[in-house]
Amino acid sequence: MTRLSTRDGHGIDEHDTIDAQAASWFARNRNEVGTQDRKAFAAWHAVPAHARAYAEFEQLWADLGELQQLNKPLPLPTRKPAPWRPALAVAAALVCALLASNLGAPRGLYHTEVAAQAKGMRTLDLPDGSTLYVNASTRLRVDFDAHRRVIHLDQGQLYVEVAPDKERPLFVRAGEADVRVVGTAFDVRRSQQQLVVSVAHGTVAFAPDQKASAVLLSAQQRATYSYAKGSMQQQTLAAGEVADWRSGHLSFRNRELASLLDELSLYRPKAVVLADGPVAQLKVSGNLDVNDPDALLNALPALLPVKTVPLADGRVRIEARK
Repeated sequence: MTRLSTRDGHGIDEHDTIDAQAASWFARNRNEVGTQDRKAFAAWHAVPAHARAYAEFEQLWADLGELQQLNKPLPLPTRKPAPWRPALAVAAALVCALLASNLGAPRGLYHTEVAAQAKGMRTLDLPDGSTLYVNASTRLRVDFDAHRRVIHLDQGQLYVEVAPDKERPLFVRAGEADVRVVGTAFDVRRSQQQLVVSVAHGTVAFAPDQKASAVLLSAQQRATYSYAKGSMQQQTLAAGEVADWRSGHLSFRNRELASLLDELSLYRPKAVVLADGPVAQLKVSGNLDVNDPDALLNALPALLPVKTVPLADGRVRIEARK
């Protein structure tokens, strides 16, 4: 195997084999490194043989993590057999011992799917230390691996208190939209008309689609993206307003009727539809009991110049009152 003849200034023994050097750089890169270390690694990695050794070590480490999957051992993925490389195996053993002191066992894969009931909230304690709150009528998938944490929100609403992990950012993916965080607490609602991101504390980056630039949101800020208009509005929230659905009640003020009914539909087996015309832009203030959404529908004619019309399929249509 190729050996070099000097020790560099970054703690990498150049008398070691390339595999051992890859292991040393891998261990170093899992901790915060300075600018000089990053430049040194880039120069080392620019050599094709070094890059191949480093990629093989990353794959080996991912395989080790996969074996630790929560409650369910998994076989290593099938791939084309590679020549036995004793140095790489020894390097893996060495770096495992090196990282065990401050990182513990390799991060395992974790996957789960959630389909919430029509009523009620579910709470999940995730293996990274995060806590996930899932609203009614919500479907989502959780996929964690050694490099990132991803929650796919297919429908509905979630609130997550994210355990900080600079090495593995957490993403919420809602269709083409991405919300990226490291450690914070925030709420995402994906419904028929809107995608809404609200931040309790910390900062998140919200990109409504793959072409749009990300918007940074801080504590007590909300961004509402309209699918129909392709536009985004931002607002400042009152303390405690983020994810107040967890208490069973929603408070709203000067809320457009279309936006309110879009959210209310989470709590009904059948949607609420609006008649054409200016009724969608009417503003309303009040409270919603998430366990009795029809109480608000019944009260709307007393709050606004509208009427509710039950439909044969269980939906309710809101029309202007003449």
